[in-house]
Amino acid sequence: MEWHQIQYFQTVARTQHFTRAAELLSISQPALSRSISRLEEELGVLLFERQGRTIVLNQYGQRFLQRVERAIQEIEIGKQEILDAIDPDRGNVSLAFLHSLGIEFVPELISSFQAHHPQVTFQLSQASSDVLLDQIRTGRIDIALFATMQPEDGIRWEPLLTEDLYIIVSNHHPLAAFDEVELKAIANEPFIALKRGYGLRNITDKLFKEAGVSPHITFEGEDISTVAGLVATKLGVSLLPGVKVLETMQVKPLRVTSPHCSRTIGIAWKEDRYLPPVAKRFLAFVTGKDI
Repeated sequence: MEWHQIQYFQTVARTQHFTRAAELLSISQPALSRSISRLEEELGVLLFERQGRTIVLNQYGQRFLQRVERAIQEIEIGKQEILDAIDPDRGNVSLAFLHSLGIEFVPELISSFQAHHPQVTFQLSQASSDVLLDQIRTGRIDIALFATMQPEDGIRWEPLLTEDLYIIVSNHHPLAAFDEVELKAIANEPFIALKRGYGLRNITDKLFKEAGVSPHITFEGEDISTVAGLVATKLGVSLLPGVKVLETMQVKPLRVTSPHCSRTIGIAWKEDRYLPPVAKRFLAFVTGKDI
């Protein structure tokens, strides 16, 4: 069964006249008749009752027409959705990001973009760096935001910002009397970390190794708010970016004097994969470069 047969059947069913239908379809009447006959042979049943030059849908034709009308309607909707998706002024951007970026960075970024392009929508998801990178590889998402990645063929990563990381302690912790300390100052403290696979955890592990510290990890969380909440209840200390949510908790951020603690956030996408125009427009807006 071919698509043109479906369209031909719908037109003949609506007009119930081969000559008129052929004129509407801009084909010859014999070609139209042959196409309908082949469709009936494939279905194993007649769809029309022939009465001289006129034709009438029989019960099988009426049933089939209902399904055909639905199928054509769905296809038209699908075509419109695709047109919307590739329209840089509307469309949808599939964007995934680290949990920690959902507190401030991503909401502000999307709000700023939609101020210029209000009809663009976003399909958002969160995951660890390892999962985000895999989703980019497999094409499940268009764009991802996460911390520094190792170079990989086919995937482009553009840095966007670098932010300092702070030792976070409870307001009632002895270290809260200081504004800055070395990382080794928390060598013997219970440490609350993010789970393995998260970009911030990878950076934290690297910084501890650089400082010659083997942290005593007592809990592994999935988001900054949970980690900071545990720090506030004096269950340990942590190393986190200075996000605004910390201001609402009973914790104090301490600047790290040695080693320098920071992370770089970037935006990534697969270069050898088709990106809809709306996604390219968002990339250009975020990076300030033509993509």
